[in-house]
Amino acid sequence: MKRTLAFGGLVATAGLLAAGLVTPAQAAGDVASDPLASTGIQAKNIAAFWLAENAANLIAATPYNVETKVAAKHLSKGGPAADSKPGIVPAIGDEKKTAAKSKNVNLPKTTGKVFFADGFKNVGTRQNPKVVAVNPHWCTATSVQSSYHNLVATAGHCVYDTVSNKATLNYWVFIPGYYQGKTPWGVYVGKTAYTHYDYDVYEDGDRDYAFVTVYNGLKVNGGTADRSAPVNRTEVPKATWDAYAKNYPFLLAGTEGGKYYVWKFVDAGRLGDNVGGQGLAYNQKIGQPVFVFGYPSGSHPDGNHAFSGNTLKWSYGKTFPATAPAIKAEELQGVKSSFTGEGSLGSAWLLKYNNGRRLGYLNGVTIGVSDTDGNDRYDTSVSPYFDGETYGVYSAAKNNWSGSIA
Repeated sequence: MKRTLAFGGLVATAGLLAAGLVTPAQAAGDVASDPLASTGIQAKNIAAFWLAENAANLIAATPYNVETKVAAKHLSKGGPAADSKPGIVPAIGDEKKTAAKSKNVNLPKTTGKVFFADGFKNVGTRQNPKVVAVNPHWCTATSVQSSYHNLVATAGHCVYDTVSNKATLNYWVFIPGYYQGKTPWGVYVGKTAYTHYDYDVYEDGDRDYAFVTVYNGLKVNGGTADRSAPVNRTEVPKATWDAYAKNYPFLLAGTEGGKYYVWKFVDAGRLGDNVGGQGLAYNQKIGQPVFVFGYPSGSHPDGNHAFSGNTLKWSYGKTFPATAPAIKAEELQGVKSSFTGEGSLGSAWLLKYNNGRRLGYLNGVTIGVSDTDGNDRYDTSVSPYFDGETYGVYSAAKNNWSGSIA
């Protein structure tokens, strides 16, 4: 599906964050939620899907580029408007403002990649399975503040399958700090996805954001996902192994000498305890500067391969209003950025980012990029405007416990 965006002009007036938290009215019917992994054993099965064979499926994943390239041929006036007073949610640990300011841009630990796939095929045997992911992809996402330090924010595109119109994408995990198969803080399996009803049902571009609760992180006991290492597996009765083979095939670690083995995981702890969590800002004035952090990949329209997607990148600029009538999106915000579309979906837009604490306020997520001046180079990223309805979706997600599954 091709979508057309038209962008408004720059607003020069900069606003300040509100000093306190303001809770806007929010109808419960505006929030949609869907399970990603309903049980602990299902979540471990998903983690094993990605970690097996030394993280082969993670390494094979490609950046998600669905509906990221958006045209901008006509300027359009208008744009977002606040629906209540400005409000903020402090970041995890943000009350301890003791870190000195830095002149460098210190990258946040909160940002990472979310991975998902259409399915799998087993190219091994039942006794020694070797699972290969079908269409494995990744987006950018970030950890945000929540009651149980277990919440991830990303684009709605990176949770709901708008191509096939299925409910949610499969085998969904978040890996902060991911790099070439390395999972320094563990793998966090998605439990429940929360989005705005208008996006879930109508794919409304103004509501293309999602908040996902995740279970405690998982790590392979031996540090690397090598099924031949005894420390990575645990022996189980044949009946248990047979039940796993039927319902949770990715947990199988093979058979040897008449013994049956499944993967052994250790608890990596809560997401927010390990990497922190950004605050949230909504109903803010357009025209304020933001840092955008993400994993852009792919080429500009002229073929220049600007980004590899391997490492976290940043851009900086002031937001401006944007509209997209073709997708009923009349309340978007844009920022000048050279990020290419592949991989940058879900990139975090952070207001008042402090280099010392590496914390700020999430105020947007990238849902597309555009070449607005026609020179075959992407120069703009766009995001939904975070307003009181965004806060309502966040509020529906932030108080839900996930817990340990190891």
